[in-house]
Amino acid sequence: MSAAAVRPLRLGVLGCADIARRRMLPSLEHQPLVTVTAVASRSPERARGFTDRFGGVPLGSYERLLEREDVDAVYVPLPPELHVRWTLRALEAGKHVLCEKPFAPSAAEAEKAVAAARERGLLLMESFMFLHHSQHARVRELVADGLIGEVQLFSSEFGIPLRPAPGGGGERASTLPEVAAYPLRAARHFLGPLRVAGAQERAASALGPRPAGSALLVSASGAAAQVAYGVEHAYRSGYSLWGSRGRLRLERAFSTPDEHTPVLRVEREGTVREIALRPDRHFTNIAGVFARTVLEGGDFAPHARDILEHAALVEEVERAAAG
Repeated sequence: MSAAAVRPLRLGVLGCADIARRRMLPSLEHQPLVTVTAVASRSPERARGFTDRFGGVPLGSYERLLEREDVDAVYVPLPPELHVRWTLRALEAGKHVLCEKPFAPSAAEAEKAVAAARERGLLLMESFMFLHHSQHARVRELVADGLIGEVQLFSSEFGIPLRPAPGGGGERASTLPEVAAYPLRAARHFLGPLRVAGAQERAASALGPRPAGSALLVSASGAAAQVAYGVEHAYRSGYSLWGSRGRLRLERAFSTPDEHTPVLRVEREGTVREIALRPDRHFTNIAGVFARTVLEGGDFAPHARDILEHAALVEEVERAAAG
């Protein structure tokens, strides 16, 4: 590790969202490369509640946090419609940015933010934490070793049961790109670049304007991906890979608790076996990747490309669903 990495990355948190309280900030307690130095909220009392538990200085405005010299980088768990606005503000203030998914409402907005980060030599990273769980690396190893032969189909479902909010408004503004982000990103993780062959969306309901959808995608090799997602469903969070010699299935693939022992179900040549994988802390891991990339002078470019490629794919799915 370089001398620059002796001091942990000093992180400011823009907003007191539920995902920050439940998952990211508790996970940072296990990540020695990151220390929380400030938490900002429009509610000073809420910020103080966070810092009483997780450390740092409570602040009553995002602007004040971005002015602080003891903040090297910011974590942005704000509502999606605020992601690009506050990412740009943070970049202008010279801060690296780890932003919750979905990063941008359009490919054009993603390109604007990525250009700003490149111009200033700053890291911009979208927080697809699930990709940093070791279970997915193990699945890729087994597939690469030929366990199920040549992959023909990737299929994935992510469903989160929600209740209508008081007054008839949904708990989510839409299904795309929030819920769809997980299976779409997983499809790219296993199959590489994809083109959209078709997509559909459910009509608006009490849960939002786009409460459910699905898409069919095709890779350069001809392998297909079928993904389905929504908030009108019973809970599902998994994926399957079907190859020329067998099939494997992983449940709890996206919202994986730290203590959960993943079990990979493998069907091959008329037999079924289960492979237990090790528990892992994917929120802790992504924070470590973000910090190491900054502290050790890693390559920022792959993270920028990931943002652009994902935003372009989501936009293509949206166009196909609109018909």
